[in-house]
Amino acid sequence: MCHCRRMESPLRVGLVGAGPWAEMFTAPLLAAGPDCTLSAVWARRPAAAASLAARHGASAAATFDELLDNCDAVAFAVPPDVQADMAARAASAGRAVLLDKPIGMTIDQAQHLSDAVGHAGVISQVILTNRYLPAMRQFLADASGFVAHGGRAAFFGGGCMAGNYFGTPWRLIHGGLLDLGPHVLDALDAALGTIVEVHAAGDRLGLVALTCRHESGIVSQASMSGTTPVEPSGLAIELYGRTGRIAFDAAAGDSAELAGQFSSAMTTITAEFATAVRSGQPHPLDVHRGLYLQRLITMAEDTLG
Repeated sequence: MCHCRRMESPLRVGLVGAGPWAEMFTAPLLAAGPDCTLSAVWARRPAAAASLAARHGASAAATFDELLDNCDAVAFAVPPDVQADMAARAASAGRAVLLDKPIGMTIDQAQHLSDAVGHAGVISQVILTNRYLPAMRQFLADASGFVAHGGRAAFFGGGCMAGNYFGTPWRLIHGGLLDLGPHVLDALDAALGTIVEVHAAGDRLGLVALTCRHESGIVSQASMSGTTPVEPSGLAIELYGRTGRIAFDAAAGDSAELAGQFSSAMTTITAEFATAVRSGQPHPLDVHRGLYLQRLITMAEDTLG
C-alpha cells in the first residue's frame, strides 16, 4: 500500500539522483505540479543533491531512508543497475516507483525489481518518454485501425559518446541498444503487436540493426545508434500496408511544436502516475512492461554475441 496523503494533495515524490538527467528532466518534471511535487532529493553526492533540491524548493535527504520517510513515491535518475536495487528497496518500503528506462542493466536485475514491486503491491510506471507525446499517442490510435504488413523504426543520437551531455559510463560501455532499444522496441510492439523474436546485427558502439517477428507473423526492422550525433534526433517509426503508410517522427516540427509536445508529455507523465497511485489501478507502462522490453533487449544482445 502506498503512503499517500489526502487525495486532493499533490503526490509527494522523492528523487534519487542528481546528475544530468535529474537536472534537465526528472526534477523539473516533478516540481512542475500540479499532480506531483518534488519533496526531497537524495544522491550519493550530497552537495549535488542539496543544490538540485534548493533549485526546486525541496529538501535534501541525508540518507535514502530519510528520503523514504518524506515521500509517497520515489522517482529515479540513476544508472539502471542502481535503479534496479534502490527501486526494489523503495517498493519493499511501500512506495510507488517512477522508473527510467531500461529498468535494469540485466534481465536478472529487471526481474528482481519486477518481483519486488509485485510482492509489495505498489504502483510502478516507466518513463518511456515518446509514449506520452500527443503525436505518438495519435499515431498509435491511427495504427490500431491501419492494416499493416510491416514496419520500421530508427533512433540515432550521440548520447553514448564521451563528452556528450548524456555520455554517462554505462552508456559508453553498453551503447545504443540498451539506451535506445527500449524506445524502439516499445514503439514497434505497441504499433504492430507482441514481438516474439528479435535478431540483431552490428556493433553496440556503432550501429545496431534489428529484425523483429511479431505474434501475427508481421516482420519489422529497426536501426539505432548512440554514437551518431545528428540533429534533430529522435524516434521515428513507419508502418506499411496496402493502403499506404502512416508515420511518427519525434523530431518533426519547428522548435515551438517540439517544445509543446515535450511539455505536454511531462504533464501527462505526472498526471497519470498520480492517478495510478491514488486509484491503485496499474499503469499500462508499468514495471512489467519494462521487464518485457528488457527480455527483448536480452534476446537481441544474445544474437549479437
